[in-house]
Amino acid sequence: MNSPSKRSRQLNIFLMPDAFKGSLTSSEVADALATGIRRAAPTATINALPMADGGEGTVDALVTAVGGTRHTVEVTGPEHHPVAATYGLLPDGRAVIELASAAGLPLTATPNAEATTTYGVGELLNRLGSHRLLVGAGGSATHDLGCGAAAACGVKFFDDTGRAFVPTGATLGQIARIDASGVRRPRSMTVLTDITNPLLGPEGAAATFAPQKGADDAMVRRLEAATTHAAAVIARDVGVEVEHLIGGGAAGGFAAGMHAFFNAELKSGIDAVLDTVGFDELAVQADLILTGEGQLDGQSLAGKVPIGVARRTNTPVIAVVGAIGPGAHEVYEHGIMAIHSITPGPQDLDTALADTAQNLATTAENILRTWLAASVSR
Repeated sequence: MNSPSKRSRQLNIFLMPDAFKGSLTSSEVADALATGIRRAAPTATINALPMADGGEGTVDALVTAVGGTRHTVEVTGPEHHPVAATYGLLPDGRAVIELASAAGLPLTATPNAEATTTYGVGELLNRLGSHRLLVGAGGSATHDLGCGAAAACGVKFFDDTGRAFVPTGATLGQIARIDASGVRRPRSMTVLTDITNPLLGPEGAAATFAPQKGADDAMVRRLEAATTHAAAVIARDVGVEVEHLIGGGAAGGFAAGMHAFFNAELKSGIDAVLDTVGFDELAVQADLILTGEGQLDGQSLAGKVPIGVARRTNTPVIAVVGAIGPGAHEVYEHGIMAIHSITPGPQDLDTALADTAQNLATTAENILRTWLAASVSR
């Protein structure tokens, strides 16, 4: 019988995890998985490609995967105060922006979907407009349809008295006229989203995502009404219909606004990342792919990293996750071979977060030992 060590020399394993939010970045998750794999298969070839789906970590994932440089500049944050925002420049000349870096929920002291702005994202667009842009739309604290970003790039919004202003969620309903004739458009823009929700309705931006940004039921209703009004004015004055745009509800309607004001293409974030790293060519070299995220559930089917990876390859894909949520069994129909939760037993949240790296390593080791045992038995 062959020993696991002999078999392990033939193994080529790819690690393609998303971040475990609140605990580890995608790079740190990959490092922890690699630690466990080496315990079971010390001579295996390990290729780490940290992933992201358009939210936090997109800049780091792409810069790490294909090479590039990170840069930090000061812009207007979601609560209208200066923040340090990071962007990436890739070898092919593209620039990568994370909305979350300039208008993300962690940048707010008190989340308030009616008060926050994407103006700082527009400042980044101005700075990087000569590049082809990839703009990750996840993790926002905002619900301004990207009007803040558009205003920073020369779009003018007027109320019914003729006063120019920069709309936020609370004042979208006050937009009486839009003048986009002076807009400074980047060379090209692709908005990366991890959801397919439309702008309006029961699965729209306000109903689905505003509660995560401090909105109670009354605020959700106000935001829905104001968004409906703003979408109608955009259609009339800009000539672009965004109400039913697939994925337009991403980041409080930011995706819809970027499509309307900048002619941005909306694309699945994970697919764009996989395209950029050349995933289809790499995957055929792998014997096994380990992916994962903080929680895998039915919502992961909308475009989260594990599903995006599994859908594009026939290579066995195993998901290593912090928690398994409702509807997770559906992922088996989309290419996931197995799901493993890293939680070893009942733990309080603080302990689970503190032990994430250790638990990831232990789980990866157990997966590889099982894989090797199955390989030896064949």
